[in-house]
Amino acid sequence: MKIVLLGPPGAGKGTQAKSISNRYSIPHISTGDIFRKNIAENTPLGIEAKKHIDKGHLVPDDLTIDIVKDRLKKEDCDKGYLLDGFPRTAMQAEALECFLNSRGEKLNTALLIDVPRGFILERMTGRRVCPACGASYHIKFNPPTIDGRCDICGTDIIQRKDDVESTVSERLDVYDKQTEPLINYYKSEGLLTIVDGTKAINVVFEEICNILGSNKNDNY
Repeated sequence: MKIVLLGPPGAGKGTQAKSISNRYSIPHISTGDIFRKNIAENTPLGIEAKKHIDKGHLVPDDLTIDIVKDRLKKEDCDKGYLLDGFPRTAMQAEALECFLNSRGEKLNTALLIDVPRGFILERMTGRRVCPACGASYHIKFNPPTIDGRCDICGTDIIQRKDDVESTVSERLDVYDKQTEPLINYYKSEGLLTIVDGTKAINVVFEEICNILGSNKNDNY
């Protein structure tokens, strides 16, 4: 089972990716994790990637593609994998398709966790955390008992900089611009499947399982 996971920031991709990986016994492959591992191990690809990262630049497509290809050749990917954060562009998607074709393989689905912009803004900008004990809250969906105070330790809860509306909006703008061509690519290839990410976490996962096949041993 070979899956590409798509979805905007705040869509709950991380939670669903972990559940999918566990349910179907396939590795969850994040490009960020791959970069960090290659850099930590000082591989040739990692050394080259670090040059760009240290300058604050995006890692070029060709290098990103090479690093992902190298990861997909590992033994734990023989029965499939879940790609998260790659591909990010239609060009990367085409490169992935060419790589799979060269191995006589194909992608099973590009799974999009779809969440409207307004819903994400409400979900992310409403988040609050306790700087002392790390407890998490939401001003609407999971508010503390005493407004503005942590239930556990009594410390004033805060809004993280990443959850400020202007920051969230900027991230969503980047996502929309970058990902729309990718979504259209997979739609044209007949590989796009969509699940409603506004539902409860367990309901979203149940719908994903229905899409992928309820039996983890299915040859999907």
